Amino acid sequence: ELPPVAQILDIACGPGGWALDVAYELPDAEVCGVDISRIMIDYANARARSQQRINVSFGEMDILRPLDFADASFDMINARFLYVALKRDAWPGLIAECKRLLRPGGILRLTEVDDFGVTSSPTYEEFGILNMQALMHAGYGFSSDGRSLSMSQGLLRLCKEAGIVDLHLMASVADYSIETDGWPDFYHNGEVAVLQTKPMLIKSGLISAEKFEKLYQQMVFEMHAEKFTAVWHSTSIWGRTPIL
Repeated sequence: ELPPVAQILDIACGPGGWALDVAYELPDAEVCGVDISRIMIDYANARARSQQRINVSFGEMDILRPLDFADASFDMINARFLYVALKRDAWPGLIAECKRLLRPGGILRLTEVDDFGVTSSPTYEEFGILNMQALMHAGYGFSSDGRSLSMSQGLLRLCKEAGIVDLHLMASVADYSIETDGWPDFYHNGEVAVLQTKPMLIKSGLISAEKFEKLYQQMVFEMHAEKFTAVWHSTSIWGRTPIL
């Protein structure tokens, strides 16, 4: 339910996949993506040129600061998987900034995860628990006990408090088991993500460097098992700014 020539913003767009898909599906729309990483922005713009998507552009911006757009510039703002990019105290400011940038009746859409998926790998599960605990203590997510990230309930509450109306939720589930086409990406993302959390986990005192290495090698082995099964859940929350 967007205007014929919609203005759409994807914040923390990374390599630009979502924005490029939307630009393809809505050729009359103008799509913009912003990210703090110059490498990601250059790559996204290169992809746009190679795909000849003249209705999409990407720029370098820090979403923790006011974005360089005028008030009421967009009909829709999208954000996905920022649970490790924004601490819980930064979310109200980002939602307020999105509300500033949206036109009356504009759509804010947030997609997040509450955990790191459910798999048949005991060590992947162990890393998931450790990381949720470490993220909670570091100020990320909305959990009170570290058993989940609690992103969906936290963002739903913040959207209501910010005055976003007509709120909806939609859950999505994906199969990333070893025999699926999605397994290579799931494995690569898991492998890289766990390594990136190593300093945080060791600093938190939840695990030693020696135990981390042992568990990491075991996780890699288990994710290559013939019967490895993985299910990933995410939740999208979307609503509108009030129409004056």
